[in-house]
Amino acid sequence: MKAAVYSRTGPAREVLSIAEKARPEPQPGEVRVRIGWSGVNPSDVKSRAGTRSNVLPYPQIVPHSDGAGVIDAIGEGVPASRIGERVWIWNGAWARADGTAAEWIVVPAAQAVVLPEGVALEVGACLGIPALTACHAVSVDGGVAGKRVLVAGGAGAVGHYAVQMARLAGASQVIATVSSKDKAARALEAGAEVVIDYRAEDLVERVREETQGLGVDCIIEVDFAANVEKDFAMIAPEGRIVVYGSASPEIRVPFVPAILKNVRLSFFIVYNLSGADRTTAIHRLHGWLHAGQLQHAIALRLPLEQIAQAHEAVESGSAMGNVVLGVADEASLAK
Repeated sequence: MKAAVYSRTGPAREVLSIAEKARPEPQPGEVRVRIGWSGVNPSDVKSRAGTRSNVLPYPQIVPHSDGAGVIDAIGEGVPASRIGERVWIWNGAWARADGTAAEWIVVPAAQAVVLPEGVALEVGACLGIPALTACHAVSVDGGVAGKRVLVAGGAGAVGHYAVQMARLAGASQVIATVSSKDKAARALEAGAEVVIDYRAEDLVERVREETQGLGVDCIIEVDFAANVEKDFAMIAPEGRIVVYGSASPEIRVPFVPAILKNVRLSFFIVYNLSGADRTTAIHRLHGWLHAGQLQHAIALRLPLEQIAQAHEAVESGSAMGNVVLGVADEASLAK
């Protein structure tokens, strides 16, 4: 089968290539998925670049945890009725050598989730990390119903979903931060009531004005290291900051403002959600998908052979939304 691979970390164009690999066969409890679309996420880019470590856990890696396709083979113990299901995949490359940037992937049956009817496969390739991250973020510690919520990076892959989900989950006010006019328009279309260009405005003062001096009850944070001081200035007493990303591994926290406001901090990474939390998030996500209540922002669609360009787009931040790679069209998947 055709697959994108790398055997060392480094720049995308230097280390990524297309290779032929043996088609995998499912073992007991597993399913094989013929991939239609593979999703590219910042974590995929960081792993390939060696941002966290330049020591590979496997001699050769097929990247990407997110993807969608059709089950075409099953292992022992998996119902035969699963063959032919349109599915989306979570944690495809987490603690595994072979992810979704290939014509086939084998995963435990639970990691191939039936895609709701009417939802495109390319959308399915955006659900495992961006959508589930946003869904869990608006559910942490009792959720956001009746709360004033600020979504950092409200036009990004996660932020765009988080803005919508905060509104759907009953937030009383949704504020989004952005860095351009185009991103402001995207966040407003997603349902943000207030959009603030943090590069052009005083973010803390604007939030104070928009909340009548009360501050926000919940911040969904994409880069805690960059925004920590402002977050503690904007958060309301008894508020919580939900952190799913940071550009720096170590962050100094302003202790006195935190204790004076009784601020709560929640950290999580979507790969390590508990079984119960993941099940809850998937159930909630599917409810919104079935109802057609979510917009999906796919910024760039490229063929698998252009994986280096896709990685560069995610790495540079130039893509406003999700980046997906086409591996096979749906007509061929049905054969």
